[in-house]
Amino acid sequence: MGDHIRLTARDGVEIGAYKAVPNGTPKGGLVVVQEIFGVNHHIRNVADKFAALGYLAIAPALFDRVHPNFEVGYTADDVAKGREVRGKASMEHMMLDVEAAAIAAGSAGKVGIVGYCLGGTLAYAAAVKLPQIGLAVGYYGGGIAGMCDEAPKVPTMLHFGERDHSIPMADVEKIKQARPEVPVYVYAADHGFSCDERGSFDKTASDLALTRTLAFFDAHY
Repeated sequence: MGDHIRLTARDGVEIGAYKAVPNGTPKGGLVVVQEIFGVNHHIRNVADKFAALGYLAIAPALFDRVHPNFEVGYTADDVAKGREVRGKASMEHMMLDVEAAAIAAGSAGKVGIVGYCLGGTLAYAAAVKLPQIGLAVGYYGGGIAGMCDEAPKVPTMLHFGERDHSIPMADVEKIKQARPEVPVYVYAADHGFSCDERGSFDKTASDLALTRTLAFFDAHY
């Protein structure tokens, strides 16, 4: 369904991206933000699914500045590779690239953002900092607790798994206390519960989170 495109960020750097276009008039634009595994098969599939639901979806390749075309799966070696590349990518540069994707997605109207893992953290950051973003949904973003003193400027929804060893429930409670205006949902699931290519995939939690996400989209697009 989708195509590989190029985006140019505000600092002049060009990166790759995956763009999935819906049939008919789009409901809006959507930036789909990757995990540490790159714009891999799963993220492209997510973009395709959101396009099938009516959204112009763009997934920027946020590691292109440090490792062009980086893409791995979900083995232990892949996790190690993803963490290594993530360590070389700066938040400032990734936000510039999310911004470039949001500008491109703006051709479809109002722009939302949905992100997973690393992308969940970036979705929250975008809700705080990027004027191009009109709504945000973050899945299991480990860095959100560290920035929750900053209020999102747009409607924002967050999803977490209670069995996620990388995000303590104390962090989730911190977010809830700091941001009572943000709906925060917790599922009986592990990190990565929405990725059907991971061993931690939980269909019940994933389906419920998606239902809530789509209702949120309907309310705020």
